[in-house]
Amino acid sequence: MTRIAGMAGNRGRNLLNIADRQPGGAELAVVLTNSEDAPVLEAAAERGIPTEVVPQGDLSRSEHEEAVLEVLSEYEFDLVCLDGYMRILSDTFLEEAPTTLNVHPSLLPAFPGMDAWGDALETGVSVTGCTVHVVTDATDGDGEVIESEVDGGPIVTQEPIPVYEGDDAESLKERVLYEGEFRAYPRAVKWFAEGSVEVDTAAGEVSVDTDVATTDGDDHDGLPGRRFVSDDRLDTLRYGENPHQDAAVYADYTCDEASVIHADQLNEGAKALSYNNYNDADGALNLIKEFDEPAAAVIKHTNPAGCATADSLAEAYEKALSTDPMSAFGGIVALNRECDAETAEQIIDSFKEVVVAPGYSEDALEVLFEKDNLRVLDVGELGERTERFTEKPLVGGRLVQERDLQSISVDDLEVVTDREPTDEELESMTFAWQTLKHVKSNGILFADGTETVGIGMGQVSRVDAVRLAAMKADEHAEGKDAEGAVMASDAFFPFPDGLEEAAEAGIEAVVQPGGSVNDDDVIEAANEHDIAMAFTGQRSFRHD
Repeated sequence: MTRIAGMAGNRGRNLLNIADRQPGGAELAVVLTNSEDAPVLEAAAERGIPTEVVPQGDLSRSEHEEAVLEVLSEYEFDLVCLDGYMRILSDTFLEEAPTTLNVHPSLLPAFPGMDAWGDALETGVSVTGCTVHVVTDATDGDGEVIESEVDGGPIVTQEPIPVYEGDDAESLKERVLYEGEFRAYPRAVKWFAEGSVEVDTAAGEVSVDTDVATTDGDDHDGLPGRRFVSDDRLDTLRYGENPHQDAAVYADYTCDEASVIHADQLNEGAKALSYNNYNDADGALNLIKEFDEPAAAVIKHTNPAGCATADSLAEAYEKALSTDPMSAFGGIVALNRECDAETAEQIIDSFKEVVVAPGYSEDALEVLFEKDNLRVLDVGELGERTERFTEKPLVGGRLVQERDLQSISVDDLEVVTDREPTDEELESMTFAWQTLKHVKSNGILFADGTETVGIGMGQVSRVDAVRLAAMKADEHAEGKDAEGAVMASDAFFPFPDGLEEAAEAGIEAVVQPGGSVNDDDVIEAANEHDIAMAFTGQRSFRHD
């Protein structure tokens, strides 16, 4: 356990925050101040933390530091954390004590000294922040302060904070404290507690090693110990998911991948995209990026209502729409080719909110612009998928993971049943798997060739997801049904009941991850119904 000697001159809010959070299991062994009136004394005592007071009085700098060291010698500690201590420390203290850290309310080397907040406002910067650094001697041989060396120690970590129009020193000070220092200081303490930090005082350098791979595979680089993304507000939105929620869209201008955020809305007279439009359009665009052949998808509430590839874009759209035209009403259309007039005529034949494509012919635009409220987005050339991570904000933080960019081929499939899949079924399996990645779990997808037939999404029971896909295929699809189709499941079947439902629906081939303790029973059920089945060896959950 890392034990900390905290030294504060006033309220010591950073020290109390560290005491409450115990980053990396670190605890405060003692809080010392040079003022008997410092509010931190009472707050520390309430937390059961021992406190000490060493007034400066008429003592010289070195004499006072020796007195502090003598008092602290009664305690065991591995790290010293300063918090508004308001005394420049010299080597008299620093050479005897463990590593000593301080937090300064600016992004050093900018704005050192006593009034970092006022200096930031006076200079007119748009971003300031805080810095946690190792404390080094900033005095001369006589104990006099060398101003140019104050706050000059090697930096451990920093946290940027925006400066808003209308900020004054007090509002900026509070935001830097609560949004900057309360993040950065515990982070630095955690790194020290975990042994991730090396301080080279002679070289004036700090190195931090906190990146740990999440898997043992050579194809994974792990995730960074700290993730900071700076986005600029692109626009405010009418509302969020619901009218009572405020919302805005922020843009990352370093992103090179085709995206709906950076797309041009070609019919400028139409209303702007809503929160839900952005979310659904992003899901639709990500789906059609999966395919090299002409592809079309219709998305509703981030789930595919239909998807298909074909020799032409118009044919792909027709097949995608016919999967579930009722659910496609008010949906989002995504295309992976320049939209032509023939495809545009089909799109406007029923109500759609948004169409996303990497370009449009002049004839297509003339057709699409007939619908006043159909938003037409041009994302430009699709190119490569370059963004590595996806994020999900949670209350108090966020989940970050690598994007699911898995892509399977026929050679990746392990046939586990007596009946071998036909070449057509194998092609359907790979198409269904690439599409299923974009269906909310538990997800089941029926496909015929390279078009969807029925989709069961977001069910808490995999059997119910099969039933839903069968119902969609039999009741909602136009010109196709589940008879003879291929079924894809985003995770293994824990019991044979899912296969039984599929057989009853007319499914003749199945692709699934495999890996259940009951795989043998599931395979036996498939054999009994003369269903061909292949394992991918990897699942494809999508919970967002």
